[in-house]
Amino acid sequence: MDTVKLQEQAQRRQELFVGLYKQTFPAVAKYVARCGGSFDEAKDVFQDALLNYYEKTGQTGLSVNNSDGAYIYGTARYLWIKRYKEGGQTSPLNETLIVNTAEENISFPDDNKLLHFLESAGKQCMELLRSFYYDKLPMTQVAETFGFSGVRSATVQKYKCIEKVRETVKQKALTYEDFLK
Repeated sequence: MDTVKLQEQAQRRQELFVGLYKQTFPAVAKYVARCGGSFDEAKDVFQDALLNYYEKTGQTGLSVNNSDGAYIYGTARYLWIKRYKEGGQTSPLNETLIVNTAEENISFPDDNKLLHFLESAGKQCMELLRSFYYDKLPMTQVAETFGFSGVRSATVQKYKCIEKVRETVKQKALTYEDFLK
């Protein structure tokens, strides 16, 4: 496949993920907050649900039965309930905590603010994360491209890049509302 096609494919994938984030994350964050969870827990659950969606649809080629956003939201709810039960909380979850995304007034995150925090990790981190998450390059190829000694080194560096962004957000004590337009 030539470079132009790969870039177009990566651009479409990036637009899909940004759209799914805008569509679904606010509802997931509200649900987790109503269940007593924190913003960081909502991010973790959402990222796990998005990864599950990506693995199911992107790599295996399977299609989801519902809309993409509904699938991610349902998966996030399941993951939160599972985490909630494993955490040892004893109060039952109430069905009234379920958010109906169609009736919610959802604010969208400002892409420029999000991009600013991703850029704070540095150019190499941005390229590494883009290669892995958007270009779907296998870690062996990421390791080769960026000159790492092996897959393990590339994986560790990817984790460090993500942690740089998280640390910047934590240092500034930002919340989800800080990213809204």
